[in-house]
Amino acid sequence: MLKKLLGRRHKHQLVFAYVPALLMIAVLAVMDWRIGVVFLVATAGSLMLTLRTEKAFRKQVGEYMETLSHRVKKASHDVISVLPIGILLYDEDKKVEWHNPFVARMFGRETAVGESLTQLLPGLKLPRDKAARLEAAIGSRHYQIQSEPEERLLYFTDTTDMHALQQAHEEEQPVLGTIQLDNLDEATQGMDDQARAVLLGKVTSELSEWAARYGIYLRRTASDKYVFFSNVKVLRLLEQNRFELLDEVREHTIDHKLPITLSMGVAAGTSDLVELGAMAQSSLDIALGRGGDQAAVKDGDRLTFYGGKSNAVEKRTRVRARVISHALRDLIRESDNVIIVGHRVPDMDAIGAAIGMMKAVHVAGKEGCIVYEGTNPSIQRLMEAIVEHETMREWFVSPGEAMARIGPRTLLIVVDTHRASMTIEPKLIQLCKRVVVIDHHRRSEEFIGDALLVYMEPYASSTCELVTELLQYFDERIRMDVLEATALLAGIVVDTNRFTVRTGSRTFEAAGFLRRSGADSALIQEMLKENLDEYLSKADIIKHAKILFGSVAIASAEPGRKVSPLLIARTADALLEMNGITASFVLAERPDGLIGVSARSLGDMNVQVVMERLGGGGHLTNAAAQMEGTIGEAEERLIGVLHDMENEEGLIT
Repeated sequence: MLKKLLGRRHKHQLVFAYVPALLMIAVLAVMDWRIGVVFLVATAGSLMLTLRTEKAFRKQVGEYMETLSHRVKKASHDVISVLPIGILLYDEDKKVEWHNPFVARMFGRETAVGESLTQLLPGLKLPRDKAARLEAAIGSRHYQIQSEPEERLLYFTDTTDMHALQQAHEEEQPVLGTIQLDNLDEATQGMDDQARAVLLGKVTSELSEWAARYGIYLRRTASDKYVFFSNVKVLRLLEQNRFELLDEVREHTIDHKLPITLSMGVAAGTSDLVELGAMAQSSLDIALGRGGDQAAVKDGDRLTFYGGKSNAVEKRTRVRARVISHALRDLIRESDNVIIVGHRVPDMDAIGAAIGMMKAVHVAGKEGCIVYEGTNPSIQRLMEAIVEHETMREWFVSPGEAMARIGPRTLLIVVDTHRASMTIEPKLIQLCKRVVVIDHHRRSEEFIGDALLVYMEPYASSTCELVTELLQYFDERIRMDVLEATALLAGIVVDTNRFTVRTGSRTFEAAGFLRRSGADSALIQEMLKENLDEYLSKADIIKHAKILFGSVAIASAEPGRKVSPLLIARTADALLEMNGITASFVLAERPDGLIGVSARSLGDMNVQVVMERLGGGGHLTNAAAQMEGTIGEAEERLIGVLHDMENEEGLIT
């Protein structure tokens, strides 16, 4: 092609060059034919010489172009063969049509032509329309894949070294942790100095051996506090072993009246040491708020809990209760008005605690109200008694009325929950700048932030127990109405299942104070009575119970049958009373359409952790969750969680 182009171009040039010469020869021939002949011969010789030279030039150009084309083709083939990038073409059925030698070496075979991509690269999802960048592991090596769907073309780049470097960088990221002995004062109370030193030496020895085993830098900062530094690689090992230090310390101090337990707050996911320290302290606060004896690991946005196999230890001293009571009294006096709110679908504990806080508001000489969304079977009889009361019925207002009362100096008291999403009206928390939280549940990841005062004690049987203690220090001359004292005592009775679970000495002391204040136990018994239909419904659910792991009972109500949350909880309590049952789970569809799950245990299983994996929470021995979907789907999810936990660390502690 190039030779033809050159030939055509040269012919045009010759025409333009020799036409003037021929015209001049013609003119000279007219003047003298001899001169014309001489010039004609000279011009003809020049033309012949030019044509011969052009022919030789075109021959050389042709030979050069043929050589160059061969070299380019050879170089292209060599580049595709030795290029450190894999190239693969596939057809519409995703079968390999062609690939370069890199791909053959990548798959460790002579050829992959004709094989299916789904077999060569299992699990890899190729996009249909747009180009995309994917990742895949082939053998021990990692590859980045550039997919071009329109051309049905894949490019492979070996990123093994980069992947190893990135993994090494991630594993070397800093990890900061704090350790606190949960109950050192309670465990060593009454010990002499020598016995206390021996116990602390035993705990310190366990901590030192644990740190040496994992290559952790451990530093003691106080008699009951430690700080440690490590990296993400070690943290993954600690998580894999489920922070066995928690069990080791508890088991090695089990011969004491109260074994020592640890709480750990661990932070990772950032190289900012200041931020890391704040995250570690926050994780420790969460672990302590959940009752201690566990590790809370904050890795970026992920928060994971390990341990939590023992109940929170009841504090023997009431100093904290007195301090909180005085601080709460000052906050109420400094406020214009007070709004009290509990969780959605309130129970006896939420209503009783709210009534107790209203008593504190009135003693402080302030106005207040309780946010109320409507009755439910668990509080129906209590609310009927309140409606008949001459003054207490005026305390309860709707969420809309409560929001209308909010001012710049309004104090919001949240009782029996610490999760904003669980309150009757979450907007109240957003609108009020002054918030107090009083709760007895183990702390979850979601927590009301920026609260002025937080009183969370997971050891307590109920929020009513905490509120009763606060009232005792609020005013020494406090006098309670019979229904006020009865509502508080009813909350304690319900949450302890008539003083059979989660009761300590302070529980009975609070109950004794309420009885002295006029609480009517006969009225409580009347409120908690079951009718025949409820009893038969409970028996019908229990009839379908199945046993897992030899001692875990799971019972589900029939699909489509609406069951109140109170009946679900009572059924779980009844199952737990049966011989050989250490934990019970009851599932049923609630009137609001959600699937309610109530979980109970005797302490051998932490049902709170089980419920947290289903989106709920609670206590070690008493927890609940709500799920969407059908009964069958909910039961399948629950059983799956139980099997996962059994495989991870064993359900029975």
